[in-house]
Amino acid sequence: MNEINTSDTTGTQVSMLAVYILSLATFIVFFQGFMVAPLLPLLSEQFGTSARHVSFIEPAYLLGYGLFTLVYAPLSDRFGRFRIVAFCLIIFSLLTLLTAFVRGVDQMIFLRLLTGIGAAGIAPTTISWISDGYPYEKRGHALGIFFGNMAGGTAFGSSAGALITSVIGWQWLFIGVAGVALLIFFLILMYQKNIFKEGGELAESNDNILLSFHGILSSRRARRTYFYVLLNGMFHGGIFAWLAYFFYKNYSLNEFQIGLALLGYGIPGLLLGPLLGRLADRYGRSRIIPLGLFLGSITVLLLSQNLSLTASCIIVALLSLGFDLSHPLFAAIITTFSSRKGAATGLFAFFLFSGYGLGSLGLSLIINVGLERAFQLYGAGVLIAAVFSVFVFRNER
Repeated sequence: MNEINTSDTTGTQVSMLAVYILSLATFIVFFQGFMVAPLLPLLSEQFGTSARHVSFIEPAYLLGYGLFTLVYAPLSDRFGRFRIVAFCLIIFSLLTLLTAFVRGVDQMIFLRLLTGIGAAGIAPTTISWISDGYPYEKRGHALGIFFGNMAGGTAFGSSAGALITSVIGWQWLFIGVAGVALLIFFLILMYQKNIFKEGGELAESNDNILLSFHGILSSRRARRTYFYVLLNGMFHGGIFAWLAYFFYKNYSLNEFQIGLALLGYGIPGLLLGPLLGRLADRYGRSRIIPLGLFLGSITVLLLSQNLSLTASCIIVALLSLGFDLSHPLFAAIITTFSSRKGAATGLFAFFLFSGYGLGSLGLSLIINVGLERAFQLYGAGVLIAAVFSVFVFRNER
């Protein structure tokens, strides 16, 4: 399958309000996805098990999410973007509600796996929807909004989740998130006709999806980009899953204090996402992607040095900025790989969330070497990848 021209301007540009509304669904999914990591010390005590055992809650959710993006995203090409987003939001709400009533860590791990599977269609379908409505040279702004909501969900999930839990308990936190997800569903339903234009969201092609995947991955450019999506996802997913324990272990913080310490994560993307997208559109992805990878690696290497609490909080915000300077740009690039946007974005979400899950799982498996040493290994790996990225993405606009 041939790559489509990056200067393609087909599709009717949709309003930024519609982008914000639809991105709210991704916000709440990421809020729920990352609000658990800061609670690991609390859940470990409540369920009477080790921190390592409880830590598998995160990779269960993320691996389930990553695997099933390959199912939902192509289906959105065939059955429409709205149907997939609506279905996933409803399933996500119900399973999140059920998680509030688990009585053991193994039950929570299982329900988190199912929740990840249920929510897996929202983010890749939204990326496909954005690529339907925006030409490549203007896509960075819309994707900046989308990834800003993703980063915001991560930030407020990790911080507000811990803060709320310290007041009302983790069970009510899950109940509240389920209710907010249903409200977002009804909001999207109200504006359905304005967001999802009739006739503009169904793909004309009925090609076998496996052939579509094969066609996309036959391109060296696609393989290299998806490799970096996977690697960057492993890096950020693994580090973030253990940040709460990092602050608990090194600074003896409680849930409320951990929430405050993690408040900076995702804030740069939430505030600067659209601006970063415009910078990529203007100056080229070849310059900004390596910067984001370098920034991420350096921040984690600094975290491993056990600096002051204030310094670590600032570094966490810069770590988040490293993600914002890389992943939205990868998302823009992958939308040029095929006219089957659902297939291309499905692969993107698969590699991203599989990376999140594998990174979290991998750090859990090597944690016996020490948290700081594990951070150093992850940071050094991405530093090497950052150097190579200068050459890998040198031709990207």
